[in-house]
Amino acid sequence: MSPQLPPRPAPTESEWVEAELVRTLMRAAHQSQFAAWLVIPIYLALLATSGSGLTLLAWGVVAVGLSALRSAVLLRFERRMSAADTMAVLDFHRRHQWLWPATGLTWGLAPLLFFDGTPQAYQFGAWLTLSVMAMMAVTVLSSHLPTARLFVHPLIGAALAAVLWRLGLDLTAGAPLVDYWMVLFLLLFWLVLLQAARRQHLTHRRNFELQFRNTQLINSLTRETQAALNAVEIKNRFLASAAHDIRQPVHALQLYADWLANEPEMVRDIAPKIVQSTRAVNTLFDSLFDLVSLDSGHIRLQVENLSLDALLAELELQYQPLAQAKGLTLRVRHSGPLAGASVRSDPLLLRRIAGNLVSNAVKYTERGGVLVALRPGDTGPVLEVWDTGVGIAPVHQKEIFREFYKVHLHQGTEDGFGLGLYIVSRLCHILGHPVSLASRPGRGSVFRLAITPTDPAQAAARAASIQ
Repeated sequence: MSPQLPPRPAPTESEWVEAELVRTLMRAAHQSQFAAWLVIPIYLALLATSGSGLTLLAWGVVAVGLSALRSAVLLRFERRMSAADTMAVLDFHRRHQWLWPATGLTWGLAPLLFFDGTPQAYQFGAWLTLSVMAMMAVTVLSSHLPTARLFVHPLIGAALAAVLWRLGLDLTAGAPLVDYWMVLFLLLFWLVLLQAARRQHLTHRRNFELQFRNTQLINSLTRETQAALNAVEIKNRFLASAAHDIRQPVHALQLYADWLANEPEMVRDIAPKIVQSTRAVNTLFDSLFDLVSLDSGHIRLQVENLSLDALLAELELQYQPLAQAKGLTLRVRHSGPLAGASVRSDPLLLRRIAGNLVSNAVKYTERGGVLVALRPGDTGPVLEVWDTGVGIAPVHQKEIFREFYKVHLHQGTEDGFGLGLYIVSRLCHILGHPVSLASRPGRGSVFRLAITPTDPAQAAARAASIQ
C-alpha cells in the first residue's frame, strides 16, 4: 500500500492565474493544430523547386515529427488535465514547454532552404507563409507570455541568423539590397510580435485576475453568510433552551410559594426547596453573566498570590451541602508537599473554574462521590476533580467544551445551558491553566487543571484576543 501524500496547499493567486493562462494556451493550440498541419505541405510545395531535396526532406520530417508530438501532447492535456488542479497543470506545462522553442527553431531555420535556386516569387511566398504562421502562433500562444517568447525568440533569431549568414557569404560578390531590407524587416517584425504578444497576454491575465478575486470574494461572502446563519441558529437554539431551563426552577418557585401560602405550617419542608430552586436560578444567571463577560471582553484580571489551602476550604464549604443533598460523599485532599503553598493567578476566575468543575461533578454523579485532590505537577500544582458519575463517551469528550453543548440522554443536562465547561475552557485559556479530561462511560471522569503561574501581560492579551 503506497503512503498517502499530504494534501497540497491551496494555490496562490499568481499560481491559479498562471494555470488558467496555460489552460487557455492549450485549448487555443489544440483548436489551431489543423492549421499548423496545413502550413507544412504548403511550405514544402513552395520550396519543391529549390533544389535542396534531401535538406528539404529532412526539414519536413523534423517539422512533421514535432507537429505530431505537439498534437499528442495537446490531446493528452485535453483528456487528462483539463479538470486537473492548478499545480498539476503547471507541472504538465513545465515538462512539455520545450516543444515550443523546438518548433520555433525549426521554422526559423526554414529560410536556409530557399536562399539559392528558388525563384523570387516562391521566396516571397515562403516568407509570407512564415510571417503568417508566426502571427497566428503568437495569437495562439499570447495567453501565456513566457511560452510565446519561447517560440518567438528562436523563430526570429534563427531566421535573422540565416539572413545574416547569407549576407556574410555575399559580401565579396556584393549582397543584394533586399537582404539588408530583410534584416531590418526581421528586427521590426521581432519587436512587433513581442509587443502584440505582451498586449494580448495582459488582457488575458487581467481577466483571470479579476475572475480569481471575484471568486475569492464570493467564497468569502458565502462563508461569512453561512457563519452568520449558523450563529443565528445557535443563538435561537440557545434562547429556546434558556427559556426552557429558566422556566423550570421559576415554575418550581411559584409552586412552592403557592404551597407555602396555602399551608404555612409546612415552612420547614418547603423552605429548603425554595432555597434549592433559587440557587438553580442563580446558577443559570451566573452562567449567562459569565458568557456575556467573555464575549464582550469585559474581564478584569487581578493576578495575585492565592493560597491553595484557602481554595480547597472554600470548595469544600460551598459544595459539601450540595453533595450531601444528593447522598454523595465529597472529599477534599492535597498532598503534603503542597501544604501552605500558593499560586499566582486571578483568585476570582480560578475559583470560578474550580467551582464549575466541582459543580459539574456533583451534578452528573448519582452514586458514590466526588474527590477534589491537589497534587504536584511538572509546571505547578494540579487540581484534580474525580467523580463516579455516568462518564463521557470518547465521541463527546472533545465537544463538551463547546458553547451550548449538552450530552444527550445524560442526567443533569436538563438543568443547565451547556455553558459550564465552555466557560471553564475560555477562562483556562485566559489564565494559561491547561485543563484536560479522562473519562470512562459508566465509571466516571477526572478533570485535571494545571495551575501554572499566570503572566498578567499575556493573560490580558489573551483576554483581548477572544473578544
